[in-house]
Amino acid sequence: MSAQTDRYESAAARYLEAWNAKGPEALGKAVAAAWTPDGSYTDPLADVSGHEQITALITAAQQQFPGFVFRLTGTVDGHHDTARFAWELVSEAEGASSGGGSAPVAGFDVITLDGEDRIRTVLGFLDRVPDGA
Repeated sequence: MSAQTDRYESAAARYLEAWNAKGPEALGKAVAAAWTPDGSYTDPLADVSGHEQITALITAAQQQFPGFVFRLTGTVDGHHDTARFAWELVSEAEGASSGGGSAPVAGFDVITLDGEDRIRTVLGFLDRVPDGA
């Protein structure tokens, strides 16, 4: 694995750690580790910036889908300061780590990184969303 590939995979891993963090303290630390202080997140349903708003968005998603976690699907691809990766939201109870479980939400994200490999921007694309989400 090249240093560049590791850079993108590490950033994606920190990003998913934030989305999967349990509890306010762990979530706050994970968001701070993944994003720059003025980092942003934009998808068809949200447009937020800063740690506080990103944390609130993740908290709302966790409340909407209790017992679900985000996982990568496929590989992380990147160049320069930009990476992209696909993900899905799966039920922990049905074996998210083993590849099992239903995935009511799926999509892919494009992230840009700063010089310290923290996320400056996320542009999210939703491929599958349940009705009413």
